[in-house]
Amino acid sequence: MTLAAYREKMRELPLVSLFCSCILPQPKEKPTKHTPQVLMSASFIINNVFDGGQEAELLKHLAEKREHEREVAQKAIDEQNNFIKMAKEKLEQRMEINKENREAHIAAMLERLQEKVSADWLIN
Repeated sequence: MTLAAYREKMRELPLVSLFCSCILPQPKEKPTKHTPQVLMSASFIINNVFDGGQEAELLKHLAEKREHEREVAQKAIDEQNNFIKMAKEKLEQRMEINKENREAHIAAMLERLQEKVSADWLIN
């Protein structure tokens, strides 16, 4: 192609096409969301799945899968509730032990104070 022919071709093209041709020399076709081929293949797959009594088998499999997921979720909830219950019991035991220790410590301090007061009373 000669330079003159190239210039003539460029004058004929709109400005947007000129820029686009520089960036993308070969224009690409953009696929649409719902092309007939995709819809036909999807309906073909659906028809094949549901042909020959496979629908009942598929539904049974999905029901079993859903039931298994429910069982797993229920087991996780039960384990979480059990953990919370055990943590509460352990916390209550610790609090009770701390309360008993605190009361014993206070009683011992009061006893020593009583002994000291009575000893000071006897000395004076």
